[in-house]
Amino acid sequence: MRLALAAGLMSSIGLVSVTGMAKADPYSLPIASSGPVTLPPVADDGTIAARQLAAQVGLAQFTAANWRPGLLRHVVMFRYKSGTTAAMRAEITMRFLRLAQDSRRPDGSHPVKSIEMGVQNSGEGADAGLQQAFIVTFASEGDRNFYVGKPVIMDPAWFDPAHEAFKNFAAPSIDKVVVFDFNVLATTSLEPAKGKAKPRTRR
Repeated sequence: MRLALAAGLMSSIGLVSVTGMAKADPYSLPIASSGPVTLPPVADDGTIAARQLAAQVGLAQFTAANWRPGLLRHVVMFRYKSGTTAAMRAEITMRFLRLAQDSRRPDGSHPVKSIEMGVQNSGEGADAGLQQAFIVTFASEGDRNFYVGKPVIMDPAWFDPAHEAFKNFAAPSIDKVVVFDFNVLATTSLEPAKGKAKPRTRR
């Protein structure tokens, strides 16, 4: 139901024309004919540090659901190549959203808590040409590590095959990707706390 609503919203704002849904089985997702993504040499300090930590504690612990628990946001932003059709954008979008269900561990549990999606509509001129964003929420760093996999984890026994299949499928259509992860360290809201009774007014 939520995917159908998302598809309708994307169609109504002119982003995509959705004609079908992606397959739910992550082990049968088709891979783009151009083959798997070729990763550049690792030069990022964050990737190197994450690999070193994974080697230190072991991949079983590094990808465990209880490794460093706490709410974590994984923000992914795309800029599509100029020749990418609306139909391909729709397919990429729906496959990304399906990862909330398709991503799973060997025991059947799901590392992803939720996925949100939206298209760029800021008028501030600071979007760097990025067109679409996804926010993936996890309950721990271990869940994030298992989901993300490469380039930190190269052993397929310890990362999510559905996410890897998605990356291989989408890569030929993506011109630029920006990823920003953060642990939720503080929140603020004007909404009343749940469970608290509203104060009564005297008449």
